[in-house]
Amino acid sequence: MIFDPLVRGLQRWLTKEVSQPAHHKLSNFERLRHEIKPGDVVLVEGTTRVADVIRQLTQSRWSHAALYIGRLHDIEDPLARQRIKQFYDGQPNTQLIIESELGMGTLVRPLHVYRQKHLRLCRPRELSYPDSQQLLVQAINHLGIAYDVRQILDLARFYMPWGVLPRRWASSLFNWQPGGHTKIVCSTMIAESFAAIQFPVLPLVKRVDNGQVRLFQRNPKLCVPADFDLSPYFDVIKYPFMDFDDRGDSRYRLLPWQGDIRLNANETGVWIESEPESKEAPEQQD
Repeated sequence: MIFDPLVRGLQRWLTKEVSQPAHHKLSNFERLRHEIKPGDVVLVEGTTRVADVIRQLTQSRWSHAALYIGRLHDIEDPLARQRIKQFYDGQPNTQLIIESELGMGTLVRPLHVYRQKHLRLCRPRELSYPDSQQLLVQAINHLGIAYDVRQILDLARFYMPWGVLPRRWASSLFNWQPGGHTKIVCSTMIAESFAAIQFPVLPLVKRVDNGQVRLFQRNPKLCVPADFDLSPYFDVIKYPFMDFDDRGDSRYRLLPWQGDIRLNANETGVWIESEPESKEAPEQQD
């Protein structure tokens, strides 16, 4: 199409890493990769231009979500394993995630691509092993689906409802039909996979006069990465880079709040330097 070069250029511009101030990552990736389980949702604090847009729209620092599927031998279904091999030709013992990325669509990649990012795990509570396997199959079936750029615009339309837009620009978020999509975004792909096994993310709870309760799955197109963080059905697991588990009482006070490192001009005002702890003045001798 005549606009394809323009679209590809826009995608490259949106996915370009923006310059970040020099600081250490907040997550302990080595601990995370040893304790992560298939079915865990990995939240990512992205550093691209499109990540900035998503953070502003969702009012959350989590701009991306991926589903951890484990190593190849962790997947029981032979057809699912074969499908992964069509999209990934790396070593069979590599830890893998499935995600939808702007400009790349839905793909499978090694977990270590996010080694330098700030990450958080959201673990579906009490998820049975058979359902976890079905969850992985559902996600693997999404491989090859293109990324839905229009859905990002729809999310903008949903969060900032401009009444002056022409009718033909109206949001298509509520036109979702199971199995009817041809494009998708990261959190929608994961939400659809969980919905297929009837695992709740942020369901609607309705109670009627006789006391009965019914749950309704949320439209997956309305799901954003932060929903897995907010869901009461997911346990939030954090692996801080600098922990204080084994330092005794008031162990947080032993963290290096003081030192010779100083903030630069761009960081001042956002971050605050701790004042050196005052020392008691020596008693004067008569």
